[in-house]
Order: sequence, then structure tokens, then C-alpha cells
Amino acid sequence: MKVIIIGGFLGSGKTTTLISLGKHMVKNGHRVAIIVNEIGEVGVDGETLSGSGLIAKELTSGCICCTLRISMEYTLQILKEEYDPDVLIIEPTGIALPLQIKEHVALMELPDLSFAPVVTIVDASRFDVELSQVPRFIMMQIKEAEILCVNKIDLVDREKLANVTERLMDANPDALIVEFSARQADTQFIRFIDLLAEEGTARHAGENRNSIELSQVSSYSGKYSIDAHGLDRNDMAATVLKMLEEVKERIESINPVFIGHVKISLNLGKDLIKGSLTSSQGEPLIELFESPGQDHGQLKFLSAVTQVSRSDLISIVDSAIRSNLNKRNAAYEAEAVNPADGLISIAGSKK
Repeated sequence: MKVIIIGGFLGSGKTTTLISLGKHMVKNGHRVAIIVNEIGEVGVDGETLSGSGLIAKELTSGCICCTLRISMEYTLQILKEEYDPDVLIIEPTGIALPLQIKEHVALMELPDLSFAPVVTIVDASRFDVELSQVPRFIMMQIKEAEILCVNKIDLVDREKLANVTERLMDANPDALIVEFSARQADTQFIRFIDLLAEEGTARHAGENRNSIELSQVSSYSGKYSIDAHGLDRNDMAATVLKMLEEVKERIESINPVFIGHVKISLNLGKDLIKGSLTSSQGEPLIELFESPGQDHGQLKFLSAVTQVSRSDLISIVDSAIRSNLNKRNAAYEAEAVNPADGLISIAGSKK
């Protein structure tokens, strides 16, 4: 089994990258499984992966490079027994250290295991802000990578792209650098896939590090059950957009240059609405998908941002979600979150 670890800070485009990567590999005859790690108690990407026809398991309530090692080992064993993939893609939380994850997986001594080069994705449009907010952590992710992917090149001009690439070369001269747009899956993205066929050789040396503490990021997640009867998907997409706009405005009042990731997933039964916000510099993004189906409506959210206290983040996110649901006269109720819910949940079907 070939293990591909795709790291990168919150909002850098890891999920979009692994969906495009997974689809390409499935199309070429591979049996692909994915482990997605979210820092909060609720995972919000499983339904998107399921809709892409990929096998995925979500690990929540911590980071697999420090607090969820046992859960990851159990999940790997379950995947091996139930699906026996020949390619495993691991998407850790954005505040994880990918090389440390590789070391933990290697120590599990699973049979016939190999590793692709360790990947760190860098958001070309936010690189300066990332370095200003969490410089030490960002540089750790960069320096430990064997492949540095400069993503979202469609959002920057050529001069900025060249500047980001040059600084990455200075920080890690041994890494291979590839520039692409994961959303567009361009020709350079195919080059990136070819690079993954090589064998990764990097090893983590030294003591284990608590990446959550190093990142100094606050996080908050949760979910609501919603009566989806009579709710229009376009109206609710506008509602999710309004939630994120309010979250952005209030976080900016505390930290005008925040980065991170705020995700909202609203399942209306037949339709799935996903909203995403990654920084003060960017605007919220809304996407519509066909839902894999469920009996009732559900809204799930995950927020993780820099230099905002957790108490402030909770107040901001809860207020934005509830006030906008009230404006739509949507009936909703907060659901209790069990941290164990996401540890071995399958999001997808065997194909």
C-alpha cells in the first residue's frame, strides 16, 4: 500500500487537491482510500468525498500527528481489512506536521507499506499573511516537505507567484516545487501526480511535537438538526453565504488579518451546500452538490482561526448561524457532539 500524506495550513486547498488526486487514481485503476483529520469534534468533508465516489474515513477531535495516533492505527487496520486499498491518502488537519505523521505510520509496521514524498500545500494567495500570523509553524511545514505545492495560482499574478516560489526555494532548497490550481486540475497538477510515484525518503528526527500548541489556533465545531421541509436550496445557499460574511466581519474586528478555515455544510436531503472562508483577504465560497442522501436536514460547521480566543470564536459562529436560520424561519436544534462519532465512520462506498 502506497501512503500519500498531503499537508498544508488551514484553507490551503488540501481537500480539493485530494479529491482531484483520488479521482485521477481511481480512473487509472487504483483502489484508493482516504483518511481525513479534522481538529474539531465534527467532520464536514465526508459528504463531499462520498459524493465524489471515494472511500474516506474521518478522524476528529484532535490531530493525528500528536493526539490521535491510536485512533489512526485502528482506522488503518479497518481500512486494510474492509477495503484493502493499494493507495492511501492521508489529509491531516492544517495544524499538523506531515513528517511526524509519516513516522507514526511507519512505526505501525503494516505489511507491504511504502511512502510517497511528503507533500505540503502552500496557498499562493495567502502566503504573506500566513507568515505574519504563524511564521514558525508555517516554516516547519515547509522545511519538512519533499514536494512543495504552490496552489491557487489562478488567484495571483505572475510576479507574486514567482516571489512565493523563490521564497519557498530559499526555505527548502531540497524540495521539488510544483505550481498548480487544484480546482482546475491543470497540466501542472498532472505533473504533481507523477511526482508522487517516487519513493519518499524524508525521516522525522527528534522528539514528538504538539502541533496544536505550536500553531496557536483556536477551533470550534458543532452541528444542528434542521427541518429541511420547504427550504429552497438557493435561498439556503444565500443564507450560508450570509453566515460566513458575518463571521468574517466579526473576526476581523478582533484580528483584521486572520487566516484559518471556517466551513459550513448544510444537507437538505437532496442537496448539499458547502461554504468556506479561509482568511480576511478572501471572500466566502459557496458550492452546491448532490447529497448522498439522509433522512433529515443537518448543518455542520468547523472553525479554526488565528489569534482569536476560543470563547470569542464560539460566540461569533453561534450567533451568525442561529440569527440567519431564524431569519429564514428554519426550525433547528443543536445536536450533542460525541467525539467518538467520527473516528471510524465511513464516508463513501466501495467501487
